[in-house]
Amino acid sequence: MQGYKNVERVKPSGLELVDRLVGVQRVTKVTKGGRAFGFSAIVVVGDGNGVVGHGLGKSKDVSSAIAKAVEDAKKNLVRIPILDATLPHEQKGKFGGAKVFLKPASHGTGVIAGGAVRHVLESVGIHDVLSKSQGSSNPHNVVKATFNALLQLRSAASIAKQRGISLEKVFNG
Repeated sequence: MQGYKNVERVKPSGLELVDRLVGVQRVTKVTKGGRAFGFSAIVVVGDGNGVVGHGLGKSKDVSSAIAKAVEDAKKNLVRIPILDATLPHEQKGKFGGAKVFLKPASHGTGVIAGGAVRHVLESVGIHDVLSKSQGSSNPHNVVKATFNALLQLRSAASIAKQRGISLEKVFNG
């Protein structure tokens, strides 16, 4: 979460967090004694009201990998600006080979997103959005690209504060 301007980190205490399993992969390590199987799980947690985090957990069995991922996600919680159950403005995000484009939508549109992007947006609490995922479909990179886009979002109030002008002047020049 480093390298982003005005990212507000959130403590998990006192929040009703809901976790969503994005994906589980079976990973294999080949040793001289044969193959050692393990599991890697990626999870997104959010309160449905602008607070969201993602985490990765690895273990020899699925349930403990998921539990580790949830604990990791709770350590990386951030607040995302939401405007009337949608985004304040359109934004592109990129991580590795995955690219994500997010665009605000009018009320009643729903979440037009696939796979990992949908999990992240629903955890944030965004109900109306258009999105397009391009490039890699690897869930790890898609989740991180979505977070990249969400962390670049800025509300009108924060822009007004940063520029030192009134909220009306941001929109009317």
